[in-house]
Amino acid sequence: MLWRLCLVLCGLLAGTQADPGVLLRLGMDIMNHEVQSAMEESQIMEKMAAEASNPQPGAKAIKGLSNMKVKDVLEPVITLNFVPGVGIFQCVSTGMTITGKSFTGGNMEINVVLNITATDRLLQDEETGTPMFRSEGCEVILVSVKTNLPNNKAINKFVDSTLRKVLPGLMCPAIDAVLVYVNSKWTKLTDPMPVDQMGTVKYALTSPPATTASHIQVDFSPVVQLQGGQLIQLATNTSAPEFPEGPAKDSHVLLSAAFLTAELALLQKSLEVNLKDRRVGKLPQTTGTLAAFIPQVAKTYHKPKPLLIKVKINKPPKVTMKAGKSLMHLHSSLEMFVARRHGKHPKSLFRLETHIGLEIHYSVHENRLQMATSLDSLLSLSQESSSIGDFQEAELTSFITDSLQKAYIPVVNDVLHVGLPLPDLLAINYNLAELDIVEGALVLGLKME
Repeated sequence: MLWRLCLVLCGLLAGTQADPGVLLRLGMDIMNHEVQSAMEESQIMEKMAAEASNPQPGAKAIKGLSNMKVKDVLEPVITLNFVPGVGIFQCVSTGMTITGKSFTGGNMEINVVLNITATDRLLQDEETGTPMFRSEGCEVILVSVKTNLPNNKAINKFVDSTLRKVLPGLMCPAIDAVLVYVNSKWTKLTDPMPVDQMGTVKYALTSPPATTASHIQVDFSPVVQLQGGQLIQLATNTSAPEFPEGPAKDSHVLLSAAFLTAELALLQKSLEVNLKDRRVGKLPQTTGTLAAFIPQVAKTYHKPKPLLIKVKINKPPKVTMKAGKSLMHLHSSLEMFVARRHGKHPKSLFRLETHIGLEIHYSVHENRLQMATSLDSLLSLSQESSSIGDFQEAELTSFITDSLQKAYIPVVNDVLHVGLPLPDLLAINYNLAELDIVEGALVLGLKME
């Protein structure tokens, strides 16, 4: 009874976890490219031919055949198909020439065209947590066989028997070797990646990858962690974003607004700054300029004094997304000071509570997500305290807006220039991605070079 209760509770706890913050959908375009690249870059067919031509220690000789060599390996043609719930069915079409001394005593030459088929099961490595492929059920299918030996029943039987003995041990390891090469391109996927000096992002898998008839999907629950070790939780009160409609074969990465919000929390302290010696448009940032909006300032400061604005972020930045538009919401305190000489501390004039909406413009550079902002709107402005008496904060709207646009937005963009790391897998070049803002998420359409 107790273990049943435990299972129920575990199920309930699992159900309360946040929806995946990042979704990866790999279509056949990328998988074809990666397997073909692995075959070419590993030069496995050439290595296999060279190895087959060398005597192997402990290997049993094939009766009736000696001095066997493999040459003229044809460039393989690879065909892949998704197997729902399993992984990928792989067919490699190639050909080669096998030479040697036959039982007749003469030189034998066999030209063979064949298909190697196997199921590449997609799993999750228990130690590293990364996806991995493992081949199963490798078979070698003869497409055509031509030989210089006499065409009779005994010779044909010998050739068939020889090929059945030689080819599986020769070709199937090539499939395994290619998968080792492909799997190596997942190994850094779950490594923590730095966001400046403020913290790290780790793309941990939510569950084992899933295969459908049109793609492989990997769901991530990213771990966002401050440098000191504190974890930043992704918001759970948002609906799970979905991939936009489009060709099922296409490959995409989806970054939820909740995930981007958590990443920006790493940079919150860097967004708190002191602004001084700035100009608001053509006007100097002085008490004389401020007096045009608040007459009380002129009564207190007859001569213009330099101003200093202290920006303090009261809540972590929040990202919201509607189709085609994304905003960063900053809830901040703007405290205005008058600078004083002789080493005296600046004198506070007033403090305003603000809600600033910054439109985010996304791009990718060096495989990191880049953000640049522009002021969308000053969503709210309220007076928190004042040493110069009451005034109508609405009168300051244009002054504060100009100050933010000219003095603060450049600071924000400098902070964001560090970029946010994208999942490191399969050597994908994110610089080629097409970006699309959808409801609740940023979608990167992956393209091959």
